[in-house]
Amino acid sequence: MGERLLIIGGGLAGCEAALQAASRGLSVELVEMKPAQYTPAHSSPLLGELVCSNSLRSAEPTSAVGLLKVEMAMLGSIVMQAAAATRVGAGRALAVDRQAFAAFLDAAVSSHPLITRLSERRDKLPAEGVTILATGPLTSEALSADLAALTGSGHLHFYDAIAPIVTSESVDLDQAFWGDRYGDPGQGDYLNCPLSAQEYAAFYAALMAAEQVPLRPFESPRFFEGCLPIEVMAARGEKTLLFGPMKPVGLTDPATGQRPFAVVQLRKEDAQGLLLNLVGFQTKLSYAAQERVLRLIPALARAEFARLGSIHRNTFIEAPRVLRPDLRLMAAPHIFVAGQLSGVEGYVESAASGLLCGLSAANLLRDRAIVLPPATTALGGLLGHLRNAAAKDFQPSNVNFGLLEPLPGRVPKRQRGAAYARRALTDLAAWMDAQQIPLAQAPPELA
Repeated sequence: MGERLLIIGGGLAGCEAALQAASRGLSVELVEMKPAQYTPAHSSPLLGELVCSNSLRSAEPTSAVGLLKVEMAMLGSIVMQAAAATRVGAGRALAVDRQAFAAFLDAAVSSHPLITRLSERRDKLPAEGVTILATGPLTSEALSADLAALTGSGHLHFYDAIAPIVTSESVDLDQAFWGDRYGDPGQGDYLNCPLSAQEYAAFYAALMAAEQVPLRPFESPRFFEGCLPIEVMAARGEKTLLFGPMKPVGLTDPATGQRPFAVVQLRKEDAQGLLLNLVGFQTKLSYAAQERVLRLIPALARAEFARLGSIHRNTFIEAPRVLRPDLRLMAAPHIFVAGQLSGVEGYVESAASGLLCGLSAANLLRDRAIVLPPATTALGGLLGHLRNAAAKDFQPSNVNFGLLEPLPGRVPKRQRGAAYARRALTDLAAWMDAQQIPLAQAPPELA
């Protein structure tokens, strides 16, 4: 079949797929429309741009997404290498300096001798030749229409909201304190902005009355449950936010020695901490409403917003109906689909699907069998979600232990994460050995 691979899209999935394939000796052509053209959510000419949060979520290997990170590192993931090299403090989470992170990926792809990078937009899928489609949730209308025509299936869509970012110098530090949950006040990676019961009541009332950006008449919003806009959560009840992004659990305000009634956490966006992200405060409020409402948080009364929240469309395919288990289109087996377009949700999951597509495309081009990782692994569980034909209303999903093959017997709840991780890492190592895939990084020791 020849050994040239075409990849359309230079996000996390596309970069990961390109490096995985090129490291196996394949000639790769990576087509990315930036910087000639940008989507409404992108602004950097670099590959691997992080549009929403700078957090890759939990780094704990006993969490599902932490386990996925370990599995990817074992397989030599370039995204995990970039994250490790550009990490910023975020407690038990893995957050990165987004500019440095993108620069790392861009340099890795651009400097590889077997990767050719083209800056152009593709509106048609190739009729032949092994291809990985990794154009992401903002795939152009023309390419989306071509994909829909090819699969014979209409596209589903949902809406994803972005959290605001403020400059650190504009935060009133007399009204905030550094600290991680259950850690010592004055230390930690999060800047906590406390609110009293009265301040929370005023904030909530203003939030509920604030103007939202209207959707176009033909659009029906379907928000991903793990990334709900703050106002959508608040509409479920006055106390909902107190059990979500504004929960005060595990925090003590050093000014009072007491737990705050509510708290907003800010996380560093860059290594220097010049920019701070409002954790969990993704929103579709109008810009004017955002500034007015968010300044009711005492520490943000004079906040300078480096970026306000926004909403954008995310496109994805109905994977169980149009994808084969190895992420190739049923209607066009020469085309793999990677990233959020395939129906996974999240930075890490998108990169993981790109990694799997890169491995599988290399096998396909070398006329080798495509063997997928075990269902007991986080990688295998993610693939299982995409082939869940029983789902009547398929929706994108983050990785979670519910996607993995159940543990045998009864395991106490507190021990399940470690049990899942031990089994997964053992099974992945055995699978890699059988597939003659070298171990890029040893897994951590788990108690």
